[in-house]
Amino acid sequence: MNPEIYRAVKDRILFLEYRPGQILNENVLAKEFGVSRTPMREVLTRLEWEQLARVIPRTGTMVTEIEFQKMMNAYQARLEIDGLVARLAAENATAQHLDRLRDIHERCLLLVDTQNPKDLVRIDFEFRDILHEAAGNQVLADIAQTLYDLTLRLWVIVLDKGGWAGEATSIADEIDRLATRFEINDGAGAEKIRQDCLMRHLERIRAKFLGISGPLTTRG
Repeated sequence: MNPEIYRAVKDRILFLEYRPGQILNENVLAKEFGVSRTPMREVLTRLEWEQLARVIPRTGTMVTEIEFQKMMNAYQARLEIDGLVARLAAENATAQHLDRLRDIHERCLLLVDTQNPKDLVRIDFEFRDILHEAAGNQVLADIAQTLYDLTLRLWVIVLDKGGWAGEATSIADEIDRLATRFEINDGAGAEKIRQDCLMRHLERIRAKFLGISGPLTTRG
């Protein structure tokens, strides 16, 4: 599979340049990227496996719709997976990981007054990369990334609905709070912070997407 084409097409889906329900024509894409249909088909097959696209016989490949209940189920799984990633990351963090967290914290604060969803999401990408690297568990990282990609489009939609400063500030705050746990290798504290921040993130999404406010409980 061609990694550059895969990343380009995936980014277009995640950042809603390709809208949910849009049909992607394999021939048109192959021509755009200057490749044959085979590498293009490999990319689309991978995106179908990631549940970001779906092949429709005799029609093409459709960008999957955003199903709210499915997203909520994915977030429920993320609470546990991302919490465990944060725990392992804090327990195994090095001084270099801590320095990188502090760097992206400063860059995230600069975005509070500059409304650029792509820049904020890319900060979040870097944040997650640091956590995954520090945790040192590739299987766990792959699961966490799949769940994140599945829910990201919902967040991108919400970023267009206002409250920009609050979104940027909340991410900066989480990075800062986790950095303090990294300093003392406090895995349990990092896990709680990550889960609490993710829960509040989900509450903001629910409020903006459905107009429902108030605490959200995902456990039975």
